[in-house]
Amino acid sequence: MTAVTASPETTAGRRPSRLTGTLPRTTAWAGVLGAAVTTAGAVALRAAGVPLAVHGKIPLAGFAQLTVLGAVLGGVLLAVLNRRSPAPGRRFVQLTAGLTAISCVLPAVLADTTASKIALAGLHLLAAASIIPVLARRAG
Repeated sequence: MTAVTASPETTAGRRPSRLTGTLPRTTAWAGVLGAAVTTAGAVALRAAGVPLAVHGKIPLAGFAQLTVLGAVLGGVLLAVLNRRSPAPGRRFVQLTAGLTAISCVLPAVLADTTASKIALAGLHLLAAASIIPVLARRAG
């Protein structure tokens, strides 16, 4: 009986995984950038007197934490699309634009005041505008 094994040199048609390349670093960078931008926006809105509240005041750390989580989810989505989609960049932008629109519904439904609804939806758009282009550059 003989055994056949494949070495990395003989594996046909397989490109290196983005998970071992620069995508994790880019995702981390996008998360840090998005968290800084979103938290700075929240600080500015609070200083202007806008109550950022959904059934109680939202802590500033919450903006940073959820923005980093969004960036990580975006990085995972992009990694999957890089492996499975013939046009990962285009598909990533389409999906994240739709997901951003859906995410803006939550503040509109749950926020305490009209000012909070508008401000929180704006912060969602700000986070998306700082994360999506950074990650989209790593598509394909």
